[in-house]
Amino acid sequence: MLVLVVAGYVAFQRYWYFIPAVVQQVTNPVQPNQPVQWAQGPATAPAGERPPNVVFILADDLGYNDLSFNGGGVANGAVPTPNINAISSEGVTFVNGYAGNATCAPSRAAIMTGRYATRFGFEFTPTPMAFERYVGHHDTGLRQPIYHTEWEKDLPPVDEEQVPANEIMIPALLKPKGYHSIFLGKWHLGGTDVSRPNVKGFDEALGFMAGASRFGLSSDPNIVESRQDFDPIDKFLYANLPFAVSYNNSKWFQPNEYMTDYLADQAAAAIKANRNRPFFMYLAFNAVHTPLQAWKADYDALPQIKDHELRVYAAMVRSLDRGVGKVMAALKANGLDDNTLVIFTSDNGGANYIGLPEINRPFRGWKATFFEGGIHVPFFMRWPGKIPAGAKYLAPVAHVDIAATTAGVAGAPLPKDRVMDGVNLMPFITGQTGGRPHQTLFWRSGPYKTLLDGDWKLQVSEHPQKTWLFNLKDDPLERTNLADSNPAEVKTLVAVLNGIDKQQHKPLWPSLFESPVSIDHPLSPKTLQDEYVDWAN
Repeated sequence: MLVLVVAGYVAFQRYWYFIPAVVQQVTNPVQPNQPVQWAQGPATAPAGERPPNVVFILADDLGYNDLSFNGGGVANGAVPTPNINAISSEGVTFVNGYAGNATCAPSRAAIMTGRYATRFGFEFTPTPMAFERYVGHHDTGLRQPIYHTEWEKDLPPVDEEQVPANEIMIPALLKPKGYHSIFLGKWHLGGTDVSRPNVKGFDEALGFMAGASRFGLSSDPNIVESRQDFDPIDKFLYANLPFAVSYNNSKWFQPNEYMTDYLADQAAAAIKANRNRPFFMYLAFNAVHTPLQAWKADYDALPQIKDHELRVYAAMVRSLDRGVGKVMAALKANGLDDNTLVIFTSDNGGANYIGLPEINRPFRGWKATFFEGGIHVPFFMRWPGKIPAGAKYLAPVAHVDIAATTAGVAGAPLPKDRVMDGVNLMPFITGQTGGRPHQTLFWRSGPYKTLLDGDWKLQVSEHPQKTWLFNLKDDPLERTNLADSNPAEVKTLVAVLNGIDKQQHKPLWPSLFESPVSIDHPLSPKTLQDEYVDWAN
């Protein structure tokens, strides 16, 4: 008996992080595939000029160097991205486009509200307790993370880690203007009756509430995987993620194809259903976020890439570009191409924990840092006849501008009862408005804060206790830290940063851990002596 007890205890200690998956399978088992019947708009188009549609496409953890639009691309350009590139070449490229945050959920909250997510306490990425315990006790090779057991009592269930009910999102802004709003993909902004897409203004929603999903079943012979056993996040995701979606809060069911293709095909079907009424579509692909799972046909198309992990990742980028192409083709096939504003960006930069060194080149840093590699993202807008093709806009813009821009083209007013951090970018693109959209941009995650003020970028960290100061005009790759040689500039910028920081709300829930992220090298099984910054959650 004692042997069984000891064996059970050892097994629990080793495999306890599988518990969320077991609970999910018992409480909400995944059903077989179900056809989605998108609500049909009018049978014929109304006469006269129509309000423009808006299609917002968000990639997940896409590295700046994952696209070939600027001469780069995965594996030295082995994977062209012509469909995503076309949004850039046929519209405007925001050369200095910035994410709302260096991790996914706060960025998404900033996008949907047009406000810094820290203004309403959505500071940290919603994660379950099991995840925080598992990742928060994993030594990355730099040093052991800081873990706050004393705060566990304050962490709500993951579905309740959500955008507050009184925050107004894009579809709610557009509803008085007669827009039908559609969400597809990854939500990650809460999973309760006050935070799911259908109660935040979306008329239809197909996707998943959590921060990641499988792209297919591991048992499917058409799925090729790369597992990073040195990465605790990867191990947790493979142990717990289902391959499943829900339509309008239905029970979970399996997609009938590879997730990226499934979301793209469903988006195309939704475009067709809404061809005769104005619509807003938020298509939030989970590509290229881990787990790294590729469609075998995409993997087989890249035999020139010899490294297995890089080849799987490259195949995922290939499928993402194909998915964007399906959406653009659907707009054209339904006669909507010229009357649709298309916006494409990534929620943040590429992740260090997949172990690939080139994905954010030429920038330093990764997802979960405020170095350029974490927040300087591809950012394009296309609207034929309204936005000049091939335009390049140099002044910094940010994810918070997407809500104001969308509302602006739809003729919808912004709320007057709160601070809106974003601005309508259309007048700046067309030259109707001069100057910079933003003098300052601000980011915060726990004790790590960053300010962009003109050409100056200040980063202040408590762990390690360090200040970085860069002049991005002269040093866009953040190679030379000027903090020690410019104490007066640091003092001035710290005062500006602190003034903005005081306007933010305290976090609605705690981050239980702060984990070191190497600035210049990806996570790997090797111990690295590297410059780093701690990231809270």
